[in-house]
Amino acid sequence: MKSIYKVIGIPILFFLLNINNTCYSQNTTMEEEIVQQINAGGLAVREAFKSGDVETIKLYHHPEVVKALGYNNLKVGREAVLEGLRDTMANFDLEFLNDKKEELFIHKGDMVIKQMLFGLRLIPKNGDEPFIFRGRTLVILQRYDESPTGWATIHEIIQPYEEPTN
Repeated sequence: MKSIYKVIGIPILFFLLNINNTCYSQNTTMEEEIVQQINAGGLAVREAFKSGDVETIKLYHHPEVVKALGYNNLKVGREAVLEGLRDTMANFDLEFLNDKKEELFIHKGDMVIKQMLFGLRLIPKNGDEPFIFRGRTLVILQRYDESPTGWATIHEIIQPYEEPTN
């Protein structure tokens, strides 16, 4: 599966995974066991962010993870992701807000695509005023036996998000 990512890229992979599979929103039922596993992993990661526990966060990331944290901020490999996270945590305390509005799951075999909106409070350790980053994320999780839930992030794209003002 590794080589397919390099050849066709995430947008085409998203399209291919969407053929003959089921889309699930928070208003419909997905295979309950998978929902529980994905949600348990998400909760563990959010709690680990709050406590600064990078080792727990590591457990939920595949060794070959690729994260686009911004247009010019691409992290390739779990160690690169964790190094960036350690740098951020050296300067900020991080806390996910419980205001996610919408989630979308697409499940196909050993992969789950999850899209959601989120809020993250960043509290500078230098005493500056805390601020909130709101974003949307597209996470692709892959079955991974070494993760406590059996799922690990293999790809993620994060973008800033603002509520429409209409």
